[in-house]
Amino acid sequence: MKKAFIAGAVILAAVVLTLVTGVGPGSELAASGHYIIEAEDVAKMLKGDNVVLVDMQESGVYASGHINGAVNITRDDIVVNTPYPNLVAPKEQVAEVLGSRGIDNETVVIIYDADDSKNMDAARLWWTMLLYGHENVMVVSGGFEALKRAGLSVSSEPPAVITKVYEPGDAVYPLLATLEDVEEQVINPKDNVILLDTRTIDEFNRGTIPGAVLVDYQENIFVDGTYRPIQHILLNYKQKGITADKEIIIFCTVSVRGSQTFLALYNAGYRNIKLYDGAWAEYSDVGFMPQADDKLLETEDPAPQAPVAPGCS
Repeated sequence: MKKAFIAGAVILAAVVLTLVTGVGPGSELAASGHYIIEAEDVAKMLKGDNVVLVDMQESGVYASGHINGAVNITRDDIVVNTPYPNLVAPKEQVAEVLGSRGIDNETVVIIYDADDSKNMDAARLWWTMLLYGHENVMVVSGGFEALKRAGLSVSSEPPAVITKVYEPGDAVYPLLATLEDVEEQVINPKDNVILLDTRTIDEFNRGTIPGAVLVDYQENIFVDGTYRPIQHILLNYKQKGITADKEIIIFCTVSVRGSQTFLALYNAGYRNIKLYDGAWAEYSDVGFMPQADDKLLETEDPAPQAPVAPGCS
């Protein structure tokens, strides 16, 4: 009787989810839930073979305390900053960084972030590895603080690392949007394409890419920095018309916050999504700007031209 009740509850939940999100048999969603890991599950995962825990804190913060056994990779290790900040690094640079941290193509990689990063930098490394063909990589929901709450020990000593050879593939361009892709949507808007701005409402009001829809990346997480459940993600984006059957181009200022949203959607089963790596930093500098009387560029102030300060995302 109890088993029948549980089975009925599961079926009812599935029906409700289908009704409110449009997710059901034949939907555009892929299998979900493989890319965000709860802190409570990490200790068990670390007992497996060829598993590496990566700490994305700044190097000085890492030195003062990190989860025991974690290696350190920083944002600067996996980006280049010309001609715009935080562009994805070439595969040769990524290969050197990963190999020097004991990661090869068969490694299961688990990434966590600093307490206040809201999964941004961990998601950026995750997206970078996915871009170069590495799918066996996960982000810890809630980062360093969640792992400490789960009872994992903290150390100030770096682990001994055996260098490995990492051979990234060529960039998977369906995951990456270019300025040309964005300009095409601005000039010739398509109903099945969405430009998704993940910045704050204040940033959005000061200027955004014409036609963009705003969903602040912080809507993907709770106040403690943990990711919201998949059902929450699906409901929120469905209500804003951002559905998995559409092509979604994600951006923020320099596409670090955008990476966090990319992960939330990808983990929820969205696959037709791209990250605009140049982001608002590039578009506001050289992107297509309609004539003022077209009223397509929604901005109160001139588009920012100054370099993005370190730490901005």
